[in-house]
Amino acid sequence: MASFARALPRRIGQSAALIRASSSLSSRLRPLAPLACNRCVYKAVTAVTQRRLFSTDEAAEEPKSNDPLDALYPLDTFPRRHIGPDEADTVEMLKALSPPAENLNDFIGQVIPPDIFSQKRIQFPAKAESYLKNLLKGHQNDIVIKKSFIGQGYYGTHTPTVILRNVLENPAWYTSYTPYQPEISQGRLESLLNFQTMVTDLTSLPIANASLLDEGTAAAEAMTLSMNALSTSNAERQRKTFVVSKSLHPQTISVLRGRADGFGIQLLEVDLSTDASRAKLEELGEDLLGVMVQYPDTYGQVDNFEPLADLVHKQGGLLSVATDLLALTMLKPPGEWGADIAFGSAQRFGVPMGYGGPHAAFFAVKEKYKRKMPGRLVGLSKDRLGDKAYRLALQTREQHIRREKATSNVCTSQALLANMSAFYAIYHGPEGLKAIAEQVILGTKIVKAIAEVNGFVVEESRNGILFDTVTIDAGDEKRRETLLGRAYRYGLEFRAIGSQRIGISVDETTGFGDFVNLFQAIQDTSPRYSFNALKEIVKGLLKSHAGSLDIPEAFRRTSSFLTHPVFNTHHSETELLRYIYHLQSKDLSLVHSMIPLGSCTMKLNGTTEMSLITVPKFSQLHPYTAHQFAIGIKTILQSLVFQLRMLTGMDAVSLQPNSGAQGEFAGLRVIREFHKQNGDESKKRDICLIPVSAHGTNPASAAMAGMRVVPIKCDTVTGNLDLEDLEAKCKKHQDELGAIMVTYPSTFGVFEPEIKKVCQIVHDHGGLVYMDGANMNAQIGLCSPGEIGADVCHLNLHKTFCIPHGGGGPGVGPICVKRHLRRFLPGNPISQETKATAATNAVSSAEFGSASISLISWAYNSLMGSEGLIRATKITLLNANYMLSRLKDHYEILYVNEHGRCAHEFILDARPFHKTAGIEAIDIAKRLQDYGFHAPTMSWPVANTLMIEPTESESKEELDRYIDALISIRGEIREIEEGKVPREGNVLKMSPHTMQDLVAGDGDAGGKWERVYSREKAAYPLPWLKEKKFWPTVTRIDDVYGDLNLFCTCPPVEDTTGS
Repeated sequence: MASFARALPRRIGQSAALIRASSSLSSRLRPLAPLACNRCVYKAVTAVTQRRLFSTDEAAEEPKSNDPLDALYPLDTFPRRHIGPDEADTVEMLKALSPPAENLNDFIGQVIPPDIFSQKRIQFPAKAESYLKNLLKGHQNDIVIKKSFIGQGYYGTHTPTVILRNVLENPAWYTSYTPYQPEISQGRLESLLNFQTMVTDLTSLPIANASLLDEGTAAAEAMTLSMNALSTSNAERQRKTFVVSKSLHPQTISVLRGRADGFGIQLLEVDLSTDASRAKLEELGEDLLGVMVQYPDTYGQVDNFEPLADLVHKQGGLLSVATDLLALTMLKPPGEWGADIAFGSAQRFGVPMGYGGPHAAFFAVKEKYKRKMPGRLVGLSKDRLGDKAYRLALQTREQHIRREKATSNVCTSQALLANMSAFYAIYHGPEGLKAIAEQVILGTKIVKAIAEVNGFVVEESRNGILFDTVTIDAGDEKRRETLLGRAYRYGLEFRAIGSQRIGISVDETTGFGDFVNLFQAIQDTSPRYSFNALKEIVKGLLKSHAGSLDIPEAFRRTSSFLTHPVFNTHHSETELLRYIYHLQSKDLSLVHSMIPLGSCTMKLNGTTEMSLITVPKFSQLHPYTAHQFAIGIKTILQSLVFQLRMLTGMDAVSLQPNSGAQGEFAGLRVIREFHKQNGDESKKRDICLIPVSAHGTNPASAAMAGMRVVPIKCDTVTGNLDLEDLEAKCKKHQDELGAIMVTYPSTFGVFEPEIKKVCQIVHDHGGLVYMDGANMNAQIGLCSPGEIGADVCHLNLHKTFCIPHGGGGPGVGPICVKRHLRRFLPGNPISQETKATAATNAVSSAEFGSASISLISWAYNSLMGSEGLIRATKITLLNANYMLSRLKDHYEILYVNEHGRCAHEFILDARPFHKTAGIEAIDIAKRLQDYGFHAPTMSWPVANTLMIEPTESESKEELDRYIDALISIRGEIREIEEGKVPREGNVLKMSPHTMQDLVAGDGDAGGKWERVYSREKAAYPLPWLKEKKFWPTVTRIDDVYGDLNLFCTCPPVEDTTGS
């Protein structure tokens, strides 16, 4: 435990190095003088704590102040809460470096090349946590929540409080990582399998993935899967065409347009409700990739697409169906009438609208397309003891394996939101979901009746059913605008359709009072009815339409769904609460220990930052609400844009991409469009140079943007780009060069000294520079992509800027561009004209993407301030180098600079152990679980290595625990090397160990133990584990068995009585 003197600065929080003046207070305010009652102790640490380590000048002292207002200086400053090492730790760690560094600035000078240091000083003040909360109240006052009847893919929903508080607001759920280490991820893997089962049951398709980013991007994935399913010759046809129904949600069509361009797909919008559409499809012949329909469609209509499915299949194409899970509790599911792919948004299953996201999209396919399906897939396997265990299956489908041959760059999912939707289905069960759907259908009938009573022309159902939406013809544009304005006055929002129609959509939150207000808003009689009279009229309408829903037999669902016990046994809050915590107990997250995954930046997700996402004024806002009602949240988002522009040295930002990979795609699309509109038509400029060390999303994104990939070699000793190879490739392709994609610091964990030269070479040959922001946590405040020479960069807000990883999503991947690229940024998905460019078409379904979680990053930047962010960057570099220095005598380290320093991460080489002890990186990774830790990034970017990134949030004490664990494991490897224990059956090969494994042992019921190591060594290899131990719940999982015996829905219930 840290001494009282070392802990004191954290408690008092008066250090100038840890507190910056809030913009709400006088600029004269300085940190408090030592408090009288603490003076004796405080003097002992004053020399350290009074140093202004956030400044560029490490030795500068904070000016003294006698201002009496200092006594009221806020104590709840955030940087000291976010950054792990305190001042004493920092001094100690600098001394422990190999070689030691005199001070923090001297150390930074040994890590970062001198010519890339930022020449522009970023300056914005830190805000105390209490001040930020007050500031938020002002922004909330600039938001007006109307009852949304907008629909169009986003609906009001009641998030059960037991799920809101215990999943969405629970750090044990939101701070875990993608379950690549399944033995310590069984809880969320089981929950994601529940999600997959929910989707397969409701769609009646056999295989579903563990979620995608949103409905629009899921539609784009369905289109590219349709192309990928064709023979090579057909997929490469010049006139290949994908047909989409005109009654798809308009935002989906916008996303499809942008994605189609890179693959050379012609997108054809057709009214598929007419007989003439059949002839159009037949005319396309073999050029037809597939057809996409919406069921129910954007206007609430439900059509019979079974004849269409037959026609599409006859021509060799695939039928994709955008659908609604709630509707499928009542309607015949797509899998029963010929759909090959079904997808949509699970948002209305308990996830707030959040001004656009994040929400989990679902995606289900026929069995034969399971290996072409994008995204993650949870499957069932078995562990070393033969017990069932969950894991990510068929990972060879993923983009990091397929690289430039991939048709998808999906690198994440929306795991946290998928888990919420799964728990929502479990909470309500099949009957509860049907009851909600029945209410929605009844509500739609009431809306239709209210409109007809008031003399409006209502678009009639073509097949006897409208699910959740009624379309009303106002007669002309002026009358339509009058209706919209009247709705505002009664606290309602409608959807404007075309020039004279409005759409009114019903959801589970629509109640009796909403119908009365609706009647008031659209009544067009004189004299107008009184409020009490309207209440009686609405009651009469409810009475007359209650009872049978009159769903035609051809469309009525008759098959059962959600029959597995998990959806039928947790309907009380007590049972659901226990189930949530049962699953949570199986997963290791940041609430347990550090997760030092290289290139993943698992840092603190501050509670004040996280509290924003469930503020009702933010969470209940429809993404297409009128501008005047969303000023508060738009002000915050524009403030975030300003912060990101300053930190990246760029001129414009789009927050729309809802993952890092989407940011890559959007950024490359911007570059492609720039070249198209500014270059010689004879020069195609579609070559993208990508280092061989790049993350798999880079080449996959380039291929999606319609670019050809040319790899660039890296120096095998330093890891730096091979400049000779770069110059040669640039010269060879100088008339075709479009861009280079570089990650900085590099994926090998070093700041390349010649990065500015790299940018210059590419620019000299007509290309632009795309900087991958995966490693921006090492740059913030010290250097910037814009000053280095990048034209475009993307950021991972879920890494650098504190959005949590959520167990595999959500994420946000905004792109930042220089001025000459500003006009090519993605546009608003619902205000796009047909002639929009490929770049300005949307990349996600909402203008600001996953807006509600972008607030987290704004709060983080605001709480830290510019000096806090600079300090955090320095400490993240120090933490990595401290770990490197302590481990270098025990493991070989790959790639350091001429000073022996790494950037924010470094690579341990496990390859020598294969020869000396038969040990692989995976054995070290699994053994770390016995020590209560998640493994570093394994076998990337170099096979059979471990890449460690500790982040600034981890204290020296936690770093030392992790280091001690790795040193202890090295000792266990040495025992094998020295022949003290065999190469097989040792503690590493048998890891991880569960309680059951230790209790049952290797023999009969008595728990006979015949291993070459003791039970104590298996479970408690270091003393502190006896007090703080996380237990894996399954032993090592058999990956091969899981892929050969693919099972991706809830397993059947087993008899556990032993009979």
